[in-house]
Amino acid sequence: MIEIFNNTGQYEYEIHSLTKAFFPEEEIKVTEAIRQENGETCLIYCFSEGNRQKVTVSAEDRDTFKRSLYDRLSVMTGKVLPWGSLTGIRPVRLAIRRLEKGMGVGETTDAMMQDYRVSEEKARLAVEIAEREKKILAGLEKGSCSLYVNIPFCPTTCLYCSFTSNRIGKDREMVRSYLSALFREMETVSALFAGRIIDTVYIGGGTPTTLEPDELDELLGRIRRQFDLCKLKEFTVEAGRPDTVTREKLRVLRQNGVSRISINPQTMNENTLRVIGRAHTPEDIVRAFMMAREEGFDNINMDLILGLPQETIKEVEYTLQRVSELDPDNLTVHSLAVKRASALREVIDEKGYILESDTALMMDLAIERCRKAGLLPYYLYRQKNMSGNLENTGFAKEGKPGIYNILINEEVCDILALGAGAISKKVDEDGTCRRSANFKMLDQYIANADGMGLRKEKLFGR
Repeated sequence: MIEIFNNTGQYEYEIHSLTKAFFPEEEIKVTEAIRQENGETCLIYCFSEGNRQKVTVSAEDRDTFKRSLYDRLSVMTGKVLPWGSLTGIRPVRLAIRRLEKGMGVGETTDAMMQDYRVSEEKARLAVEIAEREKKILAGLEKGSCSLYVNIPFCPTTCLYCSFTSNRIGKDREMVRSYLSALFREMETVSALFAGRIIDTVYIGGGTPTTLEPDELDELLGRIRRQFDLCKLKEFTVEAGRPDTVTREKLRVLRQNGVSRISINPQTMNENTLRVIGRAHTPEDIVRAFMMAREEGFDNINMDLILGLPQETIKEVEYTLQRVSELDPDNLTVHSLAVKRASALREVIDEKGYILESDTALMMDLAIERCRKAGLLPYYLYRQKNMSGNLENTGFAKEGKPGIYNILINEEVCDILALGAGAISKKVDEDGTCRRSANFKMLDQYIANADGMGLRKEKLFGR
């Protein structure tokens, strides 16, 4: 464990996050110092008894502090991080703000490198995505919004997953009760968005296609009746688990106006699929994808995770080759995030599974293959404990970006979110984003669905 004595009186989150980025395998404890040493603004790093290092930092403002701490830690460890001193999840937003102020592409790239110590490669990527996002967002009407619906059921729970989901086999008897509660919430809140333009609808989870065809049909029909979708630009349903995809379900989606789906392999290596708790094969992925093409879907996303247990660059290269043969319209590339208390961390420790240390090579290969296939980066976000201190990036063919992904990530419009664990967002004129979360647990949500509507009335107003 690394214990840090902090005499700045602030910046505890930044200290913890940056130190964790440099020392990912260590437990980090930040303690407020009782006194300053010689009047200096500094941090005392205790690596072990007798091993104390003093780090003097500039603390005039948050960005200066983070840059100063990053520089000291970089010298201490001999490491540089691809995203420099940035600890937030939306680095592209920083590039967008500079472009909106009239800075050029080169100037913005240089500013990202200078102000945040971002590598040239990542700075260029952020600015490229910022330019692309700006063009996409310019095509949306002011005051428009999005609808999100959560279906918290999956065939099995993947070891890396942190979303609210329930195993469909064990909780099948709760599906009907859940849908009834969801429909009650939908009826309660639909008036809040009456007359507003809805740009995108996104049904996620969980795995929505765990529902039976008649249940999917009822859900989609209710959405179409309760909300005005006449100006809808995108209707996405996650069909992420290929073992839940059938021709009948795909036809139900098409008949109800769904324009975009996700069929997510994560990896095309069968051994890894078993390790992470997926009850399907790579051949099931191919079967589901081809079936979706046969049913007319021309905007299919696939998700991949880099850095999965026991996967090296060789396994990642194999996955990218198999996926490129399918020619998806979107490809979302994630860097594995392992939380210390997660089921995946427990299994890794118990089984002695190896996590590839240099996921940067995997990401470089993925970007190269995406560009070669005509897939360009259009959105990006980061999260805690990411392998290699990297990022998650969405790639898409021209005209096929996932618009909702940009909207939820950049927080530029209101999002009405329904279902267990769903979080609605209200973006005020000054850019402030306020939230209202639903109960996560199924039984709590089912018992309080009407109350969820009242929460949204407070958030959005009548």
